[in-house]
Amino acid sequence: MPTMTNGTQTPIPTTPMRAYTAPEPSAEKGMGWILFAGIMFVLLGTLNIIWGIAAIGSSSFFVANASYLIITDLATWGWIAVGFGALELLAAFSIWAGGRFGRWFGILVAGVGIVSALLTMPAYPLWSLTAIALGILVVYGLAVHGGKAPAM
Repeated sequence: MPTMTNGTQTPIPTTPMRAYTAPEPSAEKGMGWILFAGIMFVLLGTLNIIWGIAAIGSSSFFVANASYLIITDLATWGWIAVGFGALELLAAFSIWAGGRFGRWFGILVAGVGIVSALLTMPAYPLWSLTAIALGILVVYGLAVHGGKAPAM
């Protein structure tokens, strides 16, 4: 039935009004962060392995007669970099496999990477700041969105 308002007829809608329902949470939520964390670990792991091989081979890339605080041999730092690069690659595949172990292992490896970037700050300030920022983003992504999506 039309209603009267100030002498004019207003039609009543014939379709019923529907309540708004929020969309269902997707299992894909946060998968971009997981992909980002894994890709960063693959890139950093590859770069650390290349850097470590260059250090082991005493490449001319490094400054001659450089002094180091803890370990005085460049080849030793190279082997440490190769080992850490392998850990980063393992973390990437562990994250992509899902589960809590991959999440916490990735957070641990990213935390160690942040600390190592802090230690190289005097030698490579721009690279260190970039590595710290990426490490923080990886930790955030794994802490907030890591692990398997809840079953629905």
